[in-house]
Amino acid sequence: MSRILALEAAMTRCSWVLLLTPAFACLAAARRDEEPPVDAPPFGTRLEVIHSGFDRKTCWVHARAGAIPGDPPAVVLTMQKLLLSGSDVFYGLNEMRTDDLSKTWSGPTPHPSLARRKDGDTPIAACDFTPKWHARSGKLLGTGQTVRYVRNRVMANRPRQIAYSVYDDAARSWAPWATVDLPDEPMFYSCGAGSTQRVDLPNGDILLPVYYKAKADKTYSTTVLRCRFDGRVLSYVEHGSELKLDVPRGFCEPSLARFAGRYFLTIRNDKAGYVARGDDGLHFPQPRLWRFDDGSLLGSYNTQQHWVVGPGGLFLVYTRKGANNDHVFRHRAPLFIAQVDPDRLCVLRATERVLVPERGARLGNFAVCEASDAETWVTVTEWMQPVGCEKHGSDNSVYVARIVWRAASRP
Repeated sequence: MSRILALEAAMTRCSWVLLLTPAFACLAAARRDEEPPVDAPPFGTRLEVIHSGFDRKTCWVHARAGAIPGDPPAVVLTMQKLLLSGSDVFYGLNEMRTDDLSKTWSGPTPHPSLARRKDGDTPIAACDFTPKWHARSGKLLGTGQTVRYVRNRVMANRPRQIAYSVYDDAARSWAPWATVDLPDEPMFYSCGAGSTQRVDLPNGDILLPVYYKAKADKTYSTTVLRCRFDGRVLSYVEHGSELKLDVPRGFCEPSLARFAGRYFLTIRNDKAGYVARGDDGLHFPQPRLWRFDDGSLLGSYNTQQHWVVGPGGLFLVYTRKGANNDHVFRHRAPLFIAQVDPDRLCVLRATERVLVPERGARLGNFAVCEASDAETWVTVTEWMQPVGCEKHGSDNSVYVARIVWRAASRP
């Protein structure tokens, strides 16, 4: 059962959020069923908790959802347990599902097909997994990456592969996760699509952003793969520009969006977030630093950002410094949303508002789901590291932030 935190009901606990963001005025107006102010965003928001609680040994992470079209759509959310005493020690993927637009949820349900497996004596997990509907095949396709362990610690300088699985809606089951066959080139030694956001083309081809490195490389680079998917097998066709940055870690966890006929790429780096724009989804110039429209740095660093495309424009969801959040690991909470100027490639500061509030735990690993033409959902869990973050009120809640568009049509 959903524990609804429609922002009206959350005012007592999160009043600082509403009072300190421009969202407060428009949310109050929406509650009175009045016309929103002229400067109100083109959406309303509703925050829900669909699961909470943890055993202080493990916690849920990587809550990401995909929608199967229908009236109403079915939304399938995957997430996995993390071992709190380690770093990025993940177990098998589980599923939660709603068939009534988040009124009720089933699960979490484990799927043996998405569990860890062994390559010889080496355990491998599929992780950082994001489901998304593939219209051409009529299938829910999830993509992510593999991680290998030695004595339940992440293997150093490990090979990484693009992991994927296909959902059988009738059976409510996932196919055993598989990996994409890539060209036998050194650059693809460690190549994954973890925590990325893809674009599906009308002809069914998939533009899948990935990050990669050769075994001898010190930093990761980013590119976009063009893939084909026949409803069962995801296959590589070609890749685009090879984007590099000689800064610790390089370019990681890229996310792609298409808006108004152009393609936009946002990329993680240890020191800052980066953005680029291209015409075909494969080729991009050297990315630039994310900034606000006043020229100041966005302040998002060492975690992912994702796109929201709606009838009101192009939006970015992100975390950043400077939000009274120095106590949060890498400033990964709260979760903000703001509109992007697609021509100047900057975030419009006046449009920034809190989407998911901060309660001590990090919120940096999240995803965006186009639930329907009328709603876009942002899903995230409270990641319960480091130890003690719960003293600020976090409890491993799994959030669904529902963005409800005032004009229900896609650009």
